[in-house]
Amino acid sequence: MNNNNNNKNAGGLGLGTILTIVFVVLKLCGVIDWAWIWVLAPLWISAALTIILVILAIVIAKIKERQFWD
Repeated sequence: MNNNNNNKNAGGLGLGTILTIVFVVLKLCGVIDWAWIWVLAPLWISAALTIILVILAIVIAKIKERQFWD
């Protein structure tokens, strides 16, 4: 039997996740004296951008749908 798996997973950690881990470690080690909201900023900023892009895509789809039927 051939066990070669041609499925390649891109996976891995994104930039936001890596930055969050680095910031949390620096905060816990006392290197930075930031508020926790800024330490966790890479998470909520990337989530906010994703939500904004999804809303924008929905609005554009609705506009195009309306133009198609008019």
